[in-house]
Amino acid sequence: MNILVCLKQTFDTEERIVIEDGQISEDGVEFVINPYDEYAVEEAIRLRDEHGGEVTVITVGPERAEQALRTAMAMGADKGIIVDDEDLENADEYSIAKVLAAVIEDLDYDIILGGYMAVDDGSAQVGPRLAELLEIPHISTITKLTIDGETVEVEKDVEGDVEYIQSKLPILVTAQQGLNDPRYPSLPGIMKAKKKPLERLDIDDLDLDEDELEGKTETLEVFLPPEKEAGRILEGELEDQVKELVDLLRNEAKVI
Repeated sequence: MNILVCLKQTFDTEERIVIEDGQISEDGVEFVINPYDEYAVEEAIRLRDEHGGEVTVITVGPERAEQALRTAMAMGADKGIIVDDEDLENADEYSIAKVLAAVIEDLDYDIILGGYMAVDDGSAQVGPRLAELLEIPHISTITKLTIDGETVEVEKDVEGDVEYIQSKLPILVTAQQGLNDPRYPSLPGIMKAKKKPLERLDIDDLDLDEDELEGKTETLEVFLPPEKEAGRILEGELEDQVKELVDLLRNEAKVI
């Protein structure tokens, strides 16, 4: 079974976000595999161990994103592909999906996995967009995956409930928390990862028109949420408190 995993390198979720000149500063920041993508990597390794084949991890990003692929290979993935995004201007989920599709169209695959969203932008668009470009079915936010021959059965998270879906290979699925418990890279795994094959590509290596890769969205402003203020305790008779609360919600908070 040929298994592909699309992953992204993101800020460590413990990092403090700093805005400088209208942009998020990356100075001294620790980068990791997007947490939801870790579930996809773990599930891919389990599928490979059960059904045979190999796991290829793919990312689009700057040179530092290679470390995310090496981490995935230390977990057990067999090889990696990185596409340098230096020539991608104003790239968004549309752009990344187009690049991933161009890479994957030349590969043999039975299933593609990814995290259901990236913790930095939270759009949850790349997986579904990629499946549409490849013209294969997709199922998002899965919490259980079973493959028997060509038949795929999943359990899908639907806002606190579970939906059961059956489909066929090839397919793209995106992982939700609860699918598995990702393993930590072992020391032998880290040493082996250094020798596993990693293919480096840039946009010129793909049959793509750079003008068609320009993002469809535009970031107008980047800012931090306002600092939380101390709460206010209303006093007096209950009727007076209700009137004051309504007045505050309407005239100060402007939510009604």
